[in-house]
Amino acid sequence: MTNILDVGRIAALNDILRRSLTGGTLVFTAGIVALDRERQQVILDAIAAFDRFDADNYPHGEHDFDASEVAGERVFFKIDCFDRSGRFASPDPADASVTARVLTVMLAGEY
Repeated sequence: MTNILDVGRIAALNDILRRSLTGGTLVFTAGIVALDRERQQVILDAIAAFDRFDADNYPHGEHDFDASEVAGERVFFKIDCFDRSGRFASPDPADASVTARVLTVMLAGEY
């Protein structure tokens, strides 16, 4: 479990993945894959530009989730932090050397 001092680092690492698609893995669900590439790019651009994190949508301060209307679709993104094997939760999400980040993008209807 991370302590409160690590939350800023976790948010920063999540922001790097969300904004640049580096530092982790991007996963599209079947509904996103079924969209044309232009709409997929509009969705990714909206996720990268998102900056309205507040206590309602990120109570833990990690910048790891949003639900928005994008390209005519209700879209969710979620960042999860796994250990390097991808099987369990990361022992320290603030430490990129022991964490495998996964950014999942889905249509709300797929949840």
